[in-house]
Amino acid sequence: MAAPFVNDDAALGREVEKALEDRHRAGLEGLVGDLAAVVVNVGPDDVLPAARELVEATALTAVAALDDPLSVLGGPCLLLRDGLGADFLVKSRPPGPNPFAPYNTGAKTGPDAPARLETFVFACQDVPAYWRLQRERGVAFLTEAPIETDTFVFIQTVPSAHTGNALGCIQWKRRPGAFVHGGSRPLDLALPAKPAHPWLRRIRGLDHVATRVRARDRNAAIAEFVALTNHHFAFAVYVESLNSITSVARLGPGDYAQVFTSGISPLAGDAAAAGPTERFIANYGVRPHHAAFAVSDIEAVVAGLAGAGLGFLSGLVGSPEEGLKQIFSVMSPTTLLVNEYIERYDGFDGFFTKSNVTHLTRATEKQ
Repeated sequence: MAAPFVNDDAALGREVEKALEDRHRAGLEGLVGDLAAVVVNVGPDDVLPAARELVEATALTAVAALDDPLSVLGGPCLLLRDGLGADFLVKSRPPGPNPFAPYNTGAKTGPDAPARLETFVFACQDVPAYWRLQRERGVAFLTEAPIETDTFVFIQTVPSAHTGNALGCIQWKRRPGAFVHGGSRPLDLALPAKPAHPWLRRIRGLDHVATRVRARDRNAAIAEFVALTNHHFAFAVYVESLNSITSVARLGPGDYAQVFTSGISPLAGDAAAAGPTERFIANYGVRPHHAAFAVSDIEAVVAGLAGAGLGFLSGLVGSPEEGLKQIFSVMSPTTLLVNEYIERYDGFDGFFTKSNVTHLTRATEKQ
């Protein structure tokens, strides 16, 4: 009888090392830079509500409404920008096949849930070269060739079997962030207004996004991400009491980080022993769980957001002495994303602490 599957970092290290060697050997090293944008898909009636939620709870401002600028399919899309981190493209795809659909459903979503942070779009020095080299390695893309406009060149992978997310690469022709191009069709949509609340000015750009993946897919998901980007695996925090691992891939200090949360062991018959991470996947599918925004004076931010009606899964966790404070909002009904707000204090040289990860993971039991 085979021993039960249990994750460990030694096995992950071997897979990541091979991915790094293959990346270097293929000539991909250094081609991919920092995160440029995330694409969030929602239902056809939820584009404006979803954008409004983000505008009212982050530093993002809605700056344009147009046909989806990155897809040959079209569909309404709102561009949200804060000038501090990655842009948000909030869109709704037209009727037809949805390559992300198999990953969106769970016990609490129903069979046709469209809501998902679908694609992470990274800056790239040479998209045609990236596409050619990755295709030679067997990577599959959603289009037969890169999409080229007068302002950018773009390519996007098919959704990952491990995370349900796609990865896009964009090469700017003139200036970074020029999603609006000569073929863009402006849409007659009323952009949500940016509130003048003072606490919103204390929110910064996107710090990280955490995707929940099955325990058995953890190593493959991280190795795949490393192979498709210029990131490297940095560290993992194990919370044995909750059967959960939080793993972090980083590009460099201060850059966007990709986070993967999984079980230590797979979901089994005992739902209580499975822990909140594996149960979340059973309820909602493999998907990004939260988008984290850096802030200053987190107490003022949270008090302001709570006063404006945003709910939270717990109180603030952490302290200046520990180096950081964090909190999770409730899940958005339109995007199925949680907002995290995180403040790191001067002198803190880490990314997370085990205490904070434990408290926040436990808070998601309510989902």
